Amino acid sequence: MTTFGHKGRLEDERMLKGAGRYASDWNLPGQLYGHFLRSDRPHADIVSIDASAALAMKGVVAVLTGEDVAAAGQKPMPAAAPMKGRGGADQLVPPRYSLTRERVRYVGEPIAMVVAESAALAQDAAEAIAVEYRELPAVITAAASLAPGAPQLHQSVPGNLVLDFVGGDAAATEAAFARAAKVVRLTACHTRVVGNPMEPRAAIGAYNPAADLYHLYATTQGAGPMRLQVGAMLDVPPEKLRIVAEEVGGGFGVRFNAYPEYGALLLAAKRLGRPVKWVSSRSEVFVADEQARDIVHCGEMALDASGRMLGMRFQYLSNAGAYLAFTGSFINTVNLVNVASGVYDVAPVHVQMKLVLTNTVPTAAYRGAGRPVASYAMERLVDQAAHEIGMDPAQFRRRNLVPKSKFPYRIATGFEYDCGDFEGVLDQAMRQADWNGFEARRTESARRGCLRGRGIATYIEASASGGFAPFDQAHISWQPDGTVTLRTASHNHGQGHETTLAQIVSGVFGIPMEKVRLRTSEPDFFMVSNPTGGSRTLVGIGSAMHGAAHEIVQNGIALAAEFFESAAADIEFASGDYRIKGTDRSVSIAALAQRYPGKLDLDYRDRPKVPSTYPNGCHVAEVEIEPATGEIEIVSYVAVDDAGNVINHQIVEGQMQGGITQGAGHVLGEQALYDAETGQLLTGSFMDYPMPRAVLVNNLRVLDHPVPTKTNPLGAKGVGEAGVTGSMPCVMNAVLDALRQAGVTHFDMPATPQRLWAAIRAAKEGRPRAFAVADLPPA
Repeated sequence: MTTFGHKGRLEDERMLKGAGRYASDWNLPGQLYGHFLRSDRPHADIVSIDASAALAMKGVVAVLTGEDVAAAGQKPMPAAAPMKGRGGADQLVPPRYSLTRERVRYVGEPIAMVVAESAALAQDAAEAIAVEYRELPAVITAAASLAPGAPQLHQSVPGNLVLDFVGGDAAATEAAFARAAKVVRLTACHTRVVGNPMEPRAAIGAYNPAADLYHLYATTQGAGPMRLQVGAMLDVPPEKLRIVAEEVGGGFGVRFNAYPEYGALLLAAKRLGRPVKWVSSRSEVFVADEQARDIVHCGEMALDASGRMLGMRFQYLSNAGAYLAFTGSFINTVNLVNVASGVYDVAPVHVQMKLVLTNTVPTAAYRGAGRPVASYAMERLVDQAAHEIGMDPAQFRRRNLVPKSKFPYRIATGFEYDCGDFEGVLDQAMRQADWNGFEARRTESARRGCLRGRGIATYIEASASGGFAPFDQAHISWQPDGTVTLRTASHNHGQGHETTLAQIVSGVFGIPMEKVRLRTSEPDFFMVSNPTGGSRTLVGIGSAMHGAAHEIVQNGIALAAEFFESAAADIEFASGDYRIKGTDRSVSIAALAQRYPGKLDLDYRDRPKVPSTYPNGCHVAEVEIEPATGEIEIVSYVAVDDAGNVINHQIVEGQMQGGITQGAGHVLGEQALYDAETGQLLTGSFMDYPMPRAVLVNNLRVLDHPVPTKTNPLGAKGVGEAGVTGSMPCVMNAVLDALRQAGVTHFDMPATPQRLWAAIRAAKEGRPRAFAVADLPPA
C-alpha cells in the first residue's frame, strides 16, 4: 500500500492571488447578453406575452419565449429514476422546458429571455414585457398537496404524487412492533434551505454552425453528466456539445444538474449567430437555483423491556417543488435506505417515502443528499427513546451498536457495512467531550441563568455510491517537460482534488506532487465518470488514478528493459526510478516517459467501480440558551470520525469543519420560508436568510478514528458530507436537551432566538409542544 504524506493544497496560491477563472469571467468575441423574465406568481395560466415594447428598445436583439423553445424542438429536461415505487411503479416525471409555456408553477420560473447588447439593457427590456395571467390556486406544503381537492400542478401527475417508495422488510418490522414492550414515536421536520454557493450561476451559450457544435461555459460539478443532460434538452448527441468550466465557486449539490436557462442560452446563440452570456444575481439564486430538504418525517422505534431496539420504521413526506429535478428522486430513495439501520444492531426496518409536487422551487441534492435527513430522523428518534426510558443517551446507543465482531453487517434494505468500530468511536468522543463532567458545567451555566444542553449523534452514511456513470475514467499523460497531467470529469470546486489526486499519483510515481496538474473540463476530452458528489471523488476517481498509476509503472518495465537492453525480469521500480536489480544503473520514470513519448500515457476506463464505503462517527455538542432573549451559542463541539485512511489531513479537517458548520447553520437559522397563501418566498435575501459564519461553532475539535476499508486500494471512505450528517441531529439534540429544563417537550428547527424564546414562553403557559410540526398524513 502506497503511503501519502501530509501536504499543503496546490490550488491555494492561485485562489489567494485571484488568478482563478470563474464562469462570469469568460467573455467571447461578439457576445450578447441575456436576462430572464421570471414568474412573480406561484401558479397561473399565461394568457398572453407582449414583448413589443421590449423589442422596440434600442440595442435589444431578441426576446425568446416558450413558443420559441417548442418551435426549436427542444425536449423536456431529464430526471433520473434509480428506484421503482411501491409495486414496481415508475416515477411520474412532469415535463419541464427551458422556458415555460401556457402555465407557471412557481415564483421564479423563467418565462422569457431578453437578448441585448448589454446586460443592463437586457434587464431594462425584460421589465417592459407585459404578461397577462389567469390566477390559479397554489399549494406550498407536501401535506396540503396530497389532500383531497388540492390544486393539481400537472395533468400527468394525478394527485401531485411523483413517487410512493418503500424499502426494507415490512412484515418483519410489523412483527417486531407486535412484541415490543414500548414504542417510541417522533415526528419532526427538516426545513427547506437555499444552497447559496459563493458564486451565483453564470453561463455563456455559443454555437459553431460549421461544426454543428454547441459550447456551454457554466458552473458545474462535472462536465460529463452536464453534457448528457443538456444534450437531452437540445435533442442532440452528447458529442455535439462541449462543456467548459475552470473554477467553480462552490457546489453543494445544487451545481450537479443542468438548469432550464442553459437550453435557452444555447437556442439563442444558434438562432442569432452570436454567443449569449448570462450572469445571475443573488436574488435569482434564491428563486431560480434548486432548493433542498423540506421533508417531514415520522419515526417509530420498538423496544424490549431492557432497552434493546427490536425494530424501526420511518415515513418521509418530501416536497419536490414544482418539477422533478434530475437528482430529485435519487436523494429521496437510495439515500434514505442505504443506511436505514444507522449504526444499530437492529434487523427489522421499514421505510416509506412519498415525493410530492408543490408550487415551490424544485428541490434536489444538497450536501449529504438525503443522508443528513435519514441521520436526523434516526438520531432524533434515538435520543427521544433514551429520554422516554430514562437512560443516558450515550449508554442507550452503546447498548444497541453493531459490535465490531459482526462486520460485515447486512442491513434490512440489502446494503452491507464492510467494516467499522462504532463503540470505539463512541468511547473516544465521550472521553474528548468529558461526558461525565457535563452536569458540573450545566450547574455552572444555570448559576449564570443559562440553559445548557448536550447533544450526541452516532451516525453513518453511504459514500461513493455507484452513481450514474458505468465506470470511473482516469486519464494520465506525461508532458514533454516531465510534468504529468491528470484528467477526469469529477470537477473540483473547493474540495482539494488537485492536491489529493496529485498526492496519490505522485506517491506511486515517486515524483514531486508539484509536477502533477489536474484538468477536469477540457472541451475536447470526453471523460466518463460521475461528477463531484456523494463524497465519491477520492474513493472512486482516486482509486482509478491509483490503479492507472500502478499500471503505468508496470508498463514501464518493458520500456526500461528496452532502454537498458536487458530482460524485463531484471528490472525493478522504486522511488521514481527503474533500475537493473543489483546494479546502480537506473533511469527515472520521467526520463523514460520523455524517451518514449506517449508510451507511458494511459486512458484508464471500463474497469469495475469500487463499491460504496460507510464513513461514520460520533459527535457531541454543548449549547447554552439565554431564556430571556432566546440567544443560543454552541459552546463546545467534538467530532470523532472514521473516514478510513486519510490522504490529506488538512483537507479532511477542512471538509469536516465546513460540513459541521453547514449543518449547525441549518439547525440554528437557515429556512426557505414560503407564504402559504401567496406562494411568495419570504426569505429571498440575506436580510431574511441567515448564513452560517465561521464563529458559529465554538471550540470545535475534529479527531480521527480510522478503520481502513478493504473495498478500495486507498482504504479511504469519503468525508465531504460526514460533517453535516453528524452535526444536524447532534446540535438539535443539544437544543432540545437544554429546552427540556424549561418544560419544552418538542421543538423543530430552525432554532432561532425568536423561536427559542417563544417556545420557552409557551411552555410556561402550559403549551410544551407549541413548536412541533403536524403529524404525517396516513400512509
